[in-house]
Amino acid sequence: MFTYTLRRLLLAIPTLFFIALVIFLLLEMSPGDPLAEQPLTIPPEVREQMRQALGLGGPWHERFVKWLYLFAVVEPSHVLSWITGWDTALDGPRVLSWQTRSPVGDLIAQRLPQTLWVVGMAYVLGILVAVPIGVYSAYRQYSWFDQLGSFISMVGFSLPTFFTGPVLILVFAVWLGWFPMIYDTTLVVDSWENFGKQLRQMAMPVFVLTLYNAAQISRFTRAAMLDNLGQDYVRTARAKGLRERVVVHVHVLRNSLIPVVTVIALGIPTVFTGAIITETIFRVNGLGQLFIIAINGSDIPLVLSLSVVFAVLIVLFNLIADLLYAILDPRIRYD
Repeated sequence: MFTYTLRRLLLAIPTLFFIALVIFLLLEMSPGDPLAEQPLTIPPEVREQMRQALGLGGPWHERFVKWLYLFAVVEPSHVLSWITGWDTALDGPRVLSWQTRSPVGDLIAQRLPQTLWVVGMAYVLGILVAVPIGVYSAYRQYSWFDQLGSFISMVGFSLPTFFTGPVLILVFAVWLGWFPMIYDTTLVVDSWENFGKQLRQMAMPVFVLTLYNAAQISRFTRAAMLDNLGQDYVRTARAKGLRERVVVHVHVLRNSLIPVVTVIALGIPTVFTGAIITETIFRVNGLGQLFIIAINGSDIPLVLSLSVVFAVLIVLFNLIADLLYAILDPRIRYD
């Protein structure tokens, strides 16, 4: 297991390097201009000096190598210093956003808590709701519970978040006035009253994302359970006199979790990347909204850094999912 993990981590290095290079070249060929919003009255020579100040004067390969060093060496040293409190931060320049002139790592650290509050909570609730529904729907196939669960899952998976979000705002914020229309990112949870306000403003975006996540995971869980309920080992376990709860929850569920774990593990990076559409609709000041702002402003360092961070998370949780296979199924070995 250790050798397999080490080999996968070493293989991830050239993979992430290639991803970063492709994203960088795509951004280089994009038609956006970071100085497009500047006044047209700026003289050409001043505009060229501004481009030089942003680091756009050198060849693309030199700029890519410089960004790669700052992103892979300097920024992690600052993150480690911020987490542990140790004096590990390297002196010198950092990856700066062209729009705010702030370090990209600091911007991500500022936006990450809001994303985890909303998107992370929705993903956890989605898993807690979806897995039991999928298990019981498969066990009671074609029952009224299975039919109702299938209908709700189809609705949740078919309706996009840019539709359900405005509908919830119209009904529960505008007509009924139960929840705030806009997410207040300045709210500090330092009392029970503010905690209640936080729950109220989280209710609608969390519900939108929970419905979408639960619909997808419950369908995978139901399909995996149905595939295993008809296997020979299930009939053997029942013939040996094992209780039905033990058969379903221990034997069938454990074997059925392998494809479900894949879906859940590959969906975890979306928690950190943020729900771009939902955060934009509800004005949640998270990473998804930051990504949209960076794209609209042609902020190449911020777009590139966020995209590579997303790629790192996907590669990492893909590895975690593969390792969990061996825990769930002892027949799987990576030796």
